[in-house]
Amino acid sequence: MSHWCREDPTPARQLRPERKPNKILEDPFLHARFLGSSPPPKIERRAPVRGEVGAGSWFLCLLLSLPPSCFCSLIGMAAECESGNCHAWAAKDPSGTLSPYKFNRRTVQSGDISLRITHCGVCYADVIWTRNQHNDSVYPLVPGHEIAGVVTEVGSDVNGFKVGDHVCVGTYVNSCRDCENCNSFLENHCSKFVFTFNGVDTDGTVTKGGYSGHIVVHERYCYKIPDGYPLEKAAPLVCAGITVYTPMIRHNMNQPGKSLGVIGLGGLGHMAVKFGKSFGLKVTVFSTSESKREEAISLLGADNFVISSDKKQMESLKSSLHFIVDTASGNHPFDPYLSLLKVGGVMALLSFPEEIRIHPATLNLGARTLAGSVTGGTKDTQEMINFCAANKIYPDIELIKIDYINEALGRLVNRDVRYRFVIDIENSFK
Repeated sequence: MSHWCREDPTPARQLRPERKPNKILEDPFLHARFLGSSPPPKIERRAPVRGEVGAGSWFLCLLLSLPPSCFCSLIGMAAECESGNCHAWAAKDPSGTLSPYKFNRRTVQSGDISLRITHCGVCYADVIWTRNQHNDSVYPLVPGHEIAGVVTEVGSDVNGFKVGDHVCVGTYVNSCRDCENCNSFLENHCSKFVFTFNGVDTDGTVTKGGYSGHIVVHERYCYKIPDGYPLEKAAPLVCAGITVYTPMIRHNMNQPGKSLGVIGLGGLGHMAVKFGKSFGLKVTVFSTSESKREEAISLLGADNFVISSDKKQMESLKSSLHFIVDTASGNHPFDPYLSLLKVGGVMALLSFPEEIRIHPATLNLGARTLAGSVTGGTKDTQEMINFCAANKIYPDIELIKIDYINEALGRLVNRDVRYRFVIDIENSFK
């Protein structure tokens, strides 16, 4: 990326009239992401005097002092909110409120496919980054990383897809493609992998997600949806589905007749129950809410339901489970759950609590394992989609239009969804 010219002083920078700070130019983090260098040093601002450039010309002088690539980058960022080839909804500030927005998607390169987005699932990550809860959001921010759609164009080197194919795009859209992890199809663990939204791609642009009309992605990070599998049901598979499937396969939680505990019954938890039953496991759901008992057993087919705050119920299951999948998003104790595992049992943590506190004896005395996991590689993701199609596993969704998204995100925060919102993109931008 280009850098600011520093060879000699630039009077234009000293002659700017008083103005509001430009976050891109003056914030070190944003400056580095967009322009590839530290921002210019702060300068004293004063009014122009006789013989110096007039106040009306300072901006032109500034632009002329920039390298061409910086100039184009700044102009492009300023213009994209007013025009572009892609309709979307975006958050413009940390309030997280989304509204209509337009921007330009890149043209299709030799290894790319372009797809018309028909549906996009709503993940809690959309709440986190639209509201800048990790202090790294770049606005305008177009969220969405559970994308399903139809291929409309393919690059000259693309062999795996053709126009008209139904495809998904998940949580990442790029990686280095050359490291040990990429070569093992564990691209989700590549140190240079790129998030589908609010990530910085190799060309320096900030990625924009699936709350939009179309997307252009390298074919490696796209997945075929088998014939007959509904697009609206496919979208949540590439986040909620693969996040659960990956650790279950890695830790051999697909052995019929064994027992599985599922902590939490949301977007991830309900998929864990579905996979568990499909694998032939005896499934117990743990929840803090008695109101979820009926849906866990009658709707999802769980074999048992336990209120995790009831010590008597928990004690009755001590050393009884082969596996546990922990999808609970908030802070919670670990020892009570780990004690439910048999000798050699495995508990997979899929969420990000503030801290993990366990007594070493809980692990050591039972030779138990607490393992972490996050999403999945490209090979596993395609395998999971094929498995769902073959075994008729479908996420339970609530279909919404894009103009309901702010209400939907509010409901998601309040855990008022069964079990995944999916945006009907195709009918929202007509």
